[in-house]
Amino acid sequence: MLRYHLEIDDLHSHHFRVTLTLPHPAPAQRLSLPVWIPGSYLVREFSRHLSAIEARQGRRTVALTQLDKHTWQADCTGRAALTVSWRVYAFDNSVRCAWLDTQRGFFNGTGVFLCAEGREADEHRVTLGPLPTGWDVATGLPEVAPREYAAPDYDALIDHPFELGSFWRGSFTACGVEHAFVVAGALPSFDGERLLADTRRICEAQIRFWHGDGPAPFDRYVFLLNAVDDGYGGLEHRNSTALICNRRDLPRRSEPGLNDGYVTLLGLISHEYFHTWNVKRLKPREFAPYDLRGEHYTALLWFFEGFTSYYDDLFLVRTGLIDQTRYLRLVNKTVNLVLGTPGRRVQSVAQSSFDTWVKYYRPDENSANATVSYYTKGALVAQALDLTLREEGKGTLDAVMRGLWARSGGGPIGEDDIAAVLAEVGGRPFAAELAAWVHGTDDLPTQTLLAAHGADWQRERPLFAQRLGARLSESAQGLKVLAVQHGGAAEQAGLAAGDELLALGDWRVVKPEDLALYGAFEQPQPLLVSRDRRLLRLTLPASSAEGAVALSWQARPAARVKRLRAAWLGETG
Repeated sequence: MLRYHLEIDDLHSHHFRVTLTLPHPAPAQRLSLPVWIPGSYLVREFSRHLSAIEARQGRRTVALTQLDKHTWQADCTGRAALTVSWRVYAFDNSVRCAWLDTQRGFFNGTGVFLCAEGREADEHRVTLGPLPTGWDVATGLPEVAPREYAAPDYDALIDHPFELGSFWRGSFTACGVEHAFVVAGALPSFDGERLLADTRRICEAQIRFWHGDGPAPFDRYVFLLNAVDDGYGGLEHRNSTALICNRRDLPRRSEPGLNDGYVTLLGLISHEYFHTWNVKRLKPREFAPYDLRGEHYTALLWFFEGFTSYYDDLFLVRTGLIDQTRYLRLVNKTVNLVLGTPGRRVQSVAQSSFDTWVKYYRPDENSANATVSYYTKGALVAQALDLTLREEGKGTLDAVMRGLWARSGGGPIGEDDIAAVLAEVGGRPFAAELAAWVHGTDDLPTQTLLAAHGADWQRERPLFAQRLGARLSESAQGLKVLAVQHGGAAEQAGLAAGDELLALGDWRVVKPEDLALYGAFEQPQPLLVSRDRRLLRLTLPASSAEGAVALSWQARPAARVKRLRAAWLGETG
């Protein structure tokens, strides 16, 4: 058994101290730290936060040799237990690494627990040292003694984040499973009971979606939510999730309505909970097992993230948390995000999945022109498959998801499995759709499929940014170009990221609306620009850009359309 002792070393300098006791070490015992965390596909170099690494066997100091950026070797003598200690700098207030200040502590094992190579399959125990007065602990790991937690192996150890602090705590039971919910940083008006009730509806619907009346594949689940002034995100784990949200998006007792911020939070909760099945158990075949030493490629994130992004909001309408009109607005937003990305014509969602290690988490001024999100377009792929199956009358995507669970036993799958189950459920091969929608770059038949389910599609008058084809920042110094969209008026004029817009014709411009006010886009106009403090005289052309899509439910749909829509948005498994 390997034992880790984690304690607060210094609240004010944001340091934990971790001590590992390893019985019977190898003569050349290697110790390493993961370089990425499952669910967030970027090499994050967690080892850069480690310092003061020391090793001993009894009273003897053991020499440690660093082999690469995240691996050390301890030269041991005999079989006496090896004790290794190190400090962890914890000041990353996200869901991915570690945080420590006078108000709160948080950590994922990937960023704090060195792995004793060759001993990954052993039982791992974690004990926590003294905590500040009033602090509590929340984690999905079972507590086997006061402040002592047990994991059957290293993979399980690093898949259970810890929340430390003085936080709000609540609980509920969903389909016989205990669920705990902790919230750090909530406002005094926070309505915890409402959050619990709404989350319970989501959890019950998803358990029944996957298992009907059968048991869930976990006996306890923990939501760890950090409410901050400005933040959003989540990271899935096998029986828990770490979430971050704007604290003003939490439900408040004084506001019984469902504002957009709270809908966003419920969608995040739904998304991460659905991942409990779709990526933590069903997972890419390439991820069995994970290799945390470097990039680990798969072309299937369009399925694991995109399909989860489709179902997250769908569960909100199916459980009655939002109505169909609000759900259509969420679909509308996804449609416009994809159509507003020129990179959809350049990169397929399969390639986007594979390239996530170098592109998705590293956006720049050209990202929208060269990439497409496997989240948003993946969600539209899921919708297209679902609506196609429903319109043809042979099955649903719900049945496909459950069929994949049954086929794999809730384990690894490949695209061949997805294709096979689609064919089984739909009664025909879907190879052409997968080739076009997943591996191709043409637009999906979203408009036609939504129309068959009762949604009208119209184009709005183009907004200023759409006519310009650029993103701008506004400041006291004026207008600065942040990004230029391929094919737009800004690109045709020769604008580049970093340019400052000074004047249109004979008029000084200081706000975005000034361009339209002074006649931009109606006919070609002289544009004065500063680039690296040098003046450029360009010509801004006329623009006939398309506006955003506006979706609305048909007022009097045909009976068959009404039935299709009712089944789509009302089905709960």
